[in-house]
Amino acid sequence: MLPWKRLLRPLTALLLTAVVAVVPAATAHAAAPSSGWNDYSCKPSAGHPRPVVLVHGTFANSTDNWLAFAPYLVDRGYCVFSLDYGQLPGVPLFNALGPIDKSAEQLQVFVDKVLAATGAPKADLVGHSQGGLMPRYYLKFLGGAAKVNAFVGIAPDNHGTTLDGLTNLLPYFPGAEDLLSAATPALADQIVGSAFLTKLNAGGDTVPGVHYTVIATKYDEVVTPYRSQFLTGSDVHNVLLQDLCPVDLSEHAAIGLLDRIAFHEAANALDPAHATPTNCASVFS
Repeated sequence: MLPWKRLLRPLTALLLTAVVAVVPAATAHAAAPSSGWNDYSCKPSAGHPRPVVLVHGTFANSTDNWLAFAPYLVDRGYCVFSLDYGQLPGVPLFNALGPIDKSAEQLQVFVDKVLAATGAPKADLVGHSQGGLMPRYYLKFLGGAAKVNAFVGIAPDNHGTTLDGLTNLLPYFPGAEDLLSAATPALADQIVGSAFLTKLNAGGDTVPGVHYTVIATKYDEVVTPYRSQFLTGSDVHNVLLQDLCPVDLSEHAAIGLLDRIAFHEAANALDPAHATPTNCASVFS
């Protein structure tokens, strides 16, 4: 075996480890059913007329990613739903690994199911990490803009990631990108300059009719540089968590899993007519 070929598997393993290290370590809870959400008998209220669809991140699933945020919304009177997507054959619990465009098709089907069950004409979407990126494909290419009012991305990799420069090493290992694409297509799709991102971002970041919010943290170690998460468009609200609360130290996983300051700002985006200032005290709200 050629020397560079011996390095392919360790490099791929390193890339995977870098992502897994910051994905929820709570997989022990993965078998637990969701509580208070995914209730298809739920009918949206006049105060919250749209169901909220939660879109998990890479290596996560519809339960673990939302153990804190889904109940947070349910307690505030929302009908809340979450889906699993991007599954690979023979890989349990860890989702969002398949091609992102195909995952967007799964989201399309799920949103239609939620709208049919609730009777609502539109839904709102909230996604974490890849879940803050993938729905943009649905909105732009699969007719989602007609069915979605607001989209909140928490730590999304909207313009790809360098993984703190780690992906810059890929060109030095011939065949590494092909191996990554074959084994875990979603990871390859999220690298800066990928064909998927080039197609997605061509002609502008957003589509008319959808209210976009991005919530990022400067301590993000997965989506780097963190400002690449922000979108450009006429109806975009980009938020840096530390501008809301300077002492908030949440990184990539924590901002989506347990940060109530981020949750409060996301709730403001879902109901801007009743928004209240987000600050450090929002942890108690």
